[in-house]
Order: sequence, then C-alpha cells, then structure tokens
Amino acid sequence: MNFKQLADIVVATNDALYTDAVKAVNSRLTLRNWLFGFCIVQYEQNGKDRAKYGAQLLLKLAKTINIKGLSAPELSRCRQFYVSYPQILGTVSQELKMLPAIGQTLSDQLKLYLTTEKKSSSKNPTQNLGTVSQQFTDADLRHTQQLLHSVSFSHFTELIKIDDPVKRQYYEMLATRQTLSVRELRRQIDTLSYERLGLSTDKKKALARLEQKIKPQEPHDAVKDLYFFEFLKLPHKEVVEESDIEQALLNHFQEFILELGMGFCIEDRQKKILIGDEYFFIDLVLYHRILKCHVLVELKVDAFNHAHIAQLNTYLNYYKKNVCEPNDTPPIGILLVADRNKPLVEYALGGVDNKMFVSKYKLQLPAKKDLENFVKEELKKL
Repeated sequence: MNFKQLADIVVATNDALYTDAVKAVNSRLTLRNWLFGFCIVQYEQNGKDRAKYGAQLLLKLAKTINIKGLSAPELSRCRQFYVSYPQILGTVSQELKMLPAIGQTLSDQLKLYLTTEKKSSSKNPTQNLGTVSQQFTDADLRHTQQLLHSVSFSHFTELIKIDDPVKRQYYEMLATRQTLSVRELRRQIDTLSYERLGLSTDKKKALARLEQKIKPQEPHDAVKDLYFFEFLKLPHKEVVEESDIEQALLNHFQEFILELGMGFCIEDRQKKILIGDEYFFIDLVLYHRILKCHVLVELKVDAFNHAHIAQLNTYLNYYKKNVCEPNDTPPIGILLVADRNKPLVEYALGGVDNKMFVSKYKLQLPAKKDLENFVKEELKKL
C-alpha cells in the first residue's frame, strides 16, 4: 500500500459509512412517522375517550407531547402518510424487533388491530378493502422496502400529495432509480414529468432522455433536510448550509444595506415560517424604521423565473396576515437574482398599489439600479 492508496481507502470508507448513516437515520425517521400515523388512526377509530377530543385531537396531542417539529399539521401529515402507504406494515414487524424499548408495545397494537380486522373481514369480506392488511404482492413489498431505504420522509411528503397510485408509483420509481433530491422530485412533479412522458410516442426513449438530465442527490444534501435535523434535535443553523455564493452575497448585502443609512434594521436570516402544512425559509428579513414595514429579501442564484416573484408575494401575504402589527405599513419584498448572465433586481409589492409604492416607499428604498450594480460587482468578486 502506498500513500495514495491509503488516502483513497480512507475517503472511500468515510463516504460509504456516511451514506449508510444518513440512510439509517432517514429510515428510522420514516418508520417513526408511519407508526405515529398508525397510532393516530387506531385511536380515532377505537380510542376509549376519543369523543372527548374530536376535531381538536391533533392540536391537543401536539401540545401534550411537546416534541420539536411535531405540530398538529405535521401529525396530520403522519396520518396521511400511514393512510397512503398501508403496505409499509409488511416491513414494520421486523424493524420493531430491533427496537425493544418500544417494539413490544407497538407489536401488541399491530397484532390487536390485525386480529380485530381478520374477525371483521370474515363476517364481511369487503369491509377491509383499502385497510392496512390489504393483500400486496411480493413485488409490492419489495418495492416498498427499497423505497423506505432509498428516500427520506421529505420525499414521502411530496409523494402523498399524489392521489393517482400509478402516477405516484412513477415518481417513486424515478426517485429510487435516480436518487432524486427533494427539490428535484418536486420539480419533476411541478413540470408534469408523468403527463409529458404519457404523451410521448416512444416512452422508453423519452424516459432515458429525461433521466440523463437529472443530477443525482449528493449524500450531504440529505442532512440539510428539515426533518433530518429536527429528528436528531440538531440546531437549525448548524445543519442548513447555504451555498458559498449565497452565503457571501447575503453577508455582503447586509453590510451594503446597513451602510446606506436608510433606516434598515436586520431582523433575521433564514426565517422559518409555516404556510399551510409546509415550512419555508426567507433568506433575509429587514425592518424599515421610517416606513414602519418589513422588507423580505430573497436571493436566487439561478436565472430569473416568475415563480420567484410569486413565492416572494406568498411570503408577503403571510407576513401581512400573521406578523405585521396594526400600525405597520404593508410589507414589501426584494428579489435579488444573482445570475451571472443576467443579474437583476425586482421589488415585489404583495398587493401594495403601484402609485402608493412610488409615492411613499420608493423614496425611502434603494434604487433598483443601485441594487443591480451591487449584485454585478459582488459576482465579479466570486
């Protein structure tokens, strides 16, 4: 063995065990959330005091358990996960044997459920259609096992939004074969990959061409997952890493905006908000003391897309409804597009009348041209 071989062995060993560790954490997280869903549904159907809580069950449960990341919407998502993937039962029993601290309790619950279901189905064979004990083929179970060890729970949160089982299975196949990141899976769904493939005359060729364009997820991308670090109880700032370009630009933009002396204060970076049942992160939140309004800044390092403005307007509407004080003026947004070929800056008004923006806001805010020059100059340095 020479030095190069030693270095290669160390790197290969690190990469292999790192990837294995990430998969193990994701697998346990997914199993946990499926079991949460199972227990919630069983309680809703058979709980002795279930009538006491009714529609407030998940709110009460979230408050009682007080576990970071397990809000009522998240518990609802776990419930939906269980309902959407009953076939995971086929892998649960073996997994629970390796968790003696909780395995017996949950195994008893599962056995009790299956025994009860078996008795009901013998009286009415059609009663258990669509339930967790539904008969799945060996191929179905193998596919489920592969899925559990290939994708994260964040992938499943995208998949359970798809009602059509064939369509969902297509995206499952794509995620496992191409090791898609969550962002890439979402992009494939949003751009109607399944529907476009269905319209192709040569589907095999079209799929091969599609797969060639997909960049597989890197192992380190998985540890940036929101569920991953909340499950391990890791601080958010230690896990979510911005790219080097984004980090540098945002750092310098903070300095730039404060040096202008126009009344800006820094409120937060990577501000976490919950819209509906999904978490989002706002790159930079400012407050303007003179205008008495929040200014939300989003930085994009890819080409401009109208979806960027739409996303920023969604954040503005959220702030207007949930964060702004009665004496605040409506928030506005700044979109910084750091595309080397065509950098630009856009103000997002979030419903603010354009005349009002020109007469009141524009006088107190940096000119678009100045902001664009800032982005251009910063890109030259990187």
